[in-house]
Amino acid sequence: MEYVTIDEPHHDIKAVFFDIDGTLTSFVTHTVPVSTVEAIHRLQAEGIKVFICTGRAPSQMNVVLDTMPVTFDGIVAFNGQYCFDNTGFFASQAIDTDDIRIIINWLAAHPEVVCNFGEKDYVYFNHSNERLQATWKKLGKTAPTRYFDDPMPRAITHETFQISPFIAAEQEAELVSLCSNIRGVRWHPDFTDLIPADGGKPRGIQRFMEHYGIAREQTMAFGDGGNDTDMLAFAGIGVAMGNATAEPKAAADYITDDVDHDGVLNALLHWGVLKD
Repeated sequence: MEYVTIDEPHHDIKAVFFDIDGTLTSFVTHTVPVSTVEAIHRLQAEGIKVFICTGRAPSQMNVVLDTMPVTFDGIVAFNGQYCFDNTGFFASQAIDTDDIRIIINWLAAHPEVVCNFGEKDYVYFNHSNERLQATWKKLGKTAPTRYFDDPMPRAITHETFQISPFIAAEQEAELVSLCSNIRGVRWHPDFTDLIPADGGKPRGIQRFMEHYGIAREQTMAFGDGGNDTDMLAFAGIGVAMGNATAEPKAAADYITDDVDHDGVLNALLHWGVLKD
C-alpha cells in the first residue's frame, strides 16, 4: 500500500489515532502512563477527537480501556476491519470465505500451528501450546481471556475479520501466496495478523475521516509495531514510539520517546498540538 508523502504536515489536527499495545500500554509495566491519559484529556478539551486504532478485537480491548478514564470518540479494531463509535456509526470488512477455507486447510496440514480467529464478540484459538502460553505471559495483565474452538466450520459460518497464526515470516509469505485477497501485518514477533489485502489501519482511519469530514492532513497517529507502518505513513503526522520497531520508525514523520518516558505527550508538545 503506497501513499503520497506530505512534506509539511498541517498543525490543525482534528483527530488523533492511537495503537494500544506498546503505544498506549507499556510492555514493561503493562499500564497506560499517567502522562498519556492527561494528554488525551487535554486533546479532548481542545475539541480534538481521539480514536483507538488497534489490531485487537472489540472484545479484547476492554482489559486496557477499562483502566483508562477516557471515552474515545471511536474505535478502529482488527487493524482497520471493524470501525464503530458511540453515535451509531459502523463500518466493517470481513475476510472472504474462500480465503478462510484456504487458511483452514493450510492449518490442517500444519497441525502444530496455533491460530487465532477474530469475530466481533468472540475470539478463539484452534488449540494451545507452549509458544502461545509464553506469548500471553509476556502481555501480562493486558492479555485478554483465551477461548478455544474448532474453526471449521465456525470461521466459515460466522463473520471473521482477522486470523492470526503463530508463524514465522517465511510461513506467512507461503500462506499469503495461496490466498486471493490476504496480507499479513505483524505487531508481535510470534504471530502475524491476516487481513484483507485492501484493508488495514489506514482504511479504518479513512472511514472515520469520511464520517466526520476530517482531512488526511488533519490526522495524527501513534504506533510502534509493524501493523502500524501503513498508518504512520498515511496520517498527516505519523509518530513512532521510541520503543517502535524499524519499519514504523522508517515510515514515521517523527520518532518520539518510548511509552515509559512520556512519548505521547512529548510528541504532541513537539508538534504544537498541545502547548506547554
